Amino acid sequence: MPRLTLPDFLRTEANGPILDVRAPVEYAQGHIPGAMSFPLFTDDERARIGTTYKQQSQDKAVLLGLDLFGPRMSQMVKQAGKLASNKQVRVHCWRGGMRSGAVQWLLELAGFKVQLLDKGYKDYRHWALAEFEQPRTMWVLGGLTGSGKTDVLHALAAQGQPMLDLEGLAAHKGSAFGSIGQPEQPTQEQFENELAARLAALPTEAPFWVEDESRGIGRVAVPGGLFEQLRTAPLVVLEIPREVRVSKLADEYGRQDPAALAASVLRIRKRLGGLATKEALAAIGGNDMETMVSLVLDYYDKTYSHGLDGRPFVTVPSDTCDPVVNAGLVLEAARSL
Repeated sequence: MPRLTLPDFLRTEANGPILDVRAPVEYAQGHIPGAMSFPLFTDDERARIGTTYKQQSQDKAVLLGLDLFGPRMSQMVKQAGKLASNKQVRVHCWRGGMRSGAVQWLLELAGFKVQLLDKGYKDYRHWALAEFEQPRTMWVLGGLTGSGKTDVLHALAAQGQPMLDLEGLAAHKGSAFGSIGQPEQPTQEQFENELAARLAALPTEAPFWVEDESRGIGRVAVPGGLFEQLRTAPLVVLEIPREVRVSKLADEYGRQDPAALAASVLRIRKRLGGLATKEALAAIGGNDMETMVSLVLDYYDKTYSHGLDGRPFVTVPSDTCDPVVNAGLVLEAARSL
């Protein structure tokens, strides 16, 4: 079976699932979106083979690999059959070398049709990193904390507008409270992989919408090339009254774990100050979410306003956090730019 270039490999969805035959630790660090972990060796076995290669010879490492591979051949064929009932799969390792070649040989021997990625996952990483340097046309949606920007982005998407949800990909809402109620964040590498795939899928004939973000979103960071474009793109800033934002956030936080809220407050205690921190913790203890939110917004409003310095933007006032209403308002403002 001929080896496929990356674009052809990713385009052939009808040719079965993508099986990543690297070790589990490599897969966990980062993988092609949608790929399934189908390791040829365990983490320990991979380490043993690597040590043998370095300390003895390539031949000895190959023999050790064959010793480890042999007993699990039958199991791997059965597992592949469960993953691909039509007996068609796409396979890759790190560089398109011996590991993917061995699995290709085994599965083809068992009657599978196997598509092999020529230069492996390494080629996907090169492509993903290059995606962030591509020039993009975008509209950036800004606004103070509690303005409902993410909700507006999804309302815009429902109206057919191209949209990139960075916080959704990062599994984090961007503030010290951003991890509450969210799943575990991806690794930086996996965040980049998913982000590159999402960028590549966006239409190029029209601008896409994206939320105004700082470089870091929790533990992951927006890649430099894309971040620089985000900071210079046309900026539409929602202006929602403070009392509306306080009410919205108080409702959201009132459904969260008080211990997680307290931990988030303590995370920014140096910036809040001792008195505000003490009052915010007391408010959480008394289930007074509006007071807690109001204290925290004093800090976040100043921080975000400072981040607008030197950036041209158009303001869109609204007296509601209704995402459908605000989507219409920001879209009208963007079209007038």
